[in-house]
Amino acid sequence: MPEFTLRKIAVLVEDIFHDGGSVPEAPRRRAAAMALVKNPFAGSYVSDLESAMEDLKPLGLELADRLIKALGDVKTIDGYGKGAIVGTAGELEHGALWHVPGGYAMRERLGDAKAIVPSAKKVGAFGARLDVPLGHINAAYVRSHFDAMEVGMSDGPRPDEILFCLAMTCGPRIHARMGGLAAEGIEKWDGLR
Repeated sequence: MPEFTLRKIAVLVEDIFHDGGSVPEAPRRRAAAMALVKNPFAGSYVSDLESAMEDLKPLGLELADRLIKALGDVKTIDGYGKGAIVGTAGELEHGALWHVPGGYAMRERLGDAKAIVPSAKKVGAFGARLDVPLGHINAAYVRSHFDAMEVGMSDGPRPDEILFCLAMTCGPRIHARMGGLAAEGIEKWDGLR
């Protein structure tokens, strides 16, 4: 069983009060929870990585719980995304370990959300940043929720670390007006429309 030793967790919350045009009735909230962990696969090639996803599930739940607490009310959360930055001694596939634990955690805590969890990953040096894509939790085609949140930590990832991130949002972009499927119009419950 690999050891993903946790070094640090950080939570970033943004309240967006204005973005041009009239001031909205309520600010839009975005939050990201990030964890820096030791990469047990750094510096070597390991053919079987898939079983390590199970080891990361508790971390996924911890980050999801911190996000929900930071945003206040699980009923107001309607967007999500996930990402990973692998330190330079690792490989991109080590970031892919986050697909199941990150998505599983948010789906479980948000009540079986239907849409695919948008995801991004890269190999990056110390202080690297990542744009985590965001989308609606129940329908991938809700354009008003297409967004991204830049994340990173100034002191990581070290070459032998991975930064794992979950992000959640409350509400659409400020003044979203690109048409398409509205959140209120979701009816198929297939995760797409």
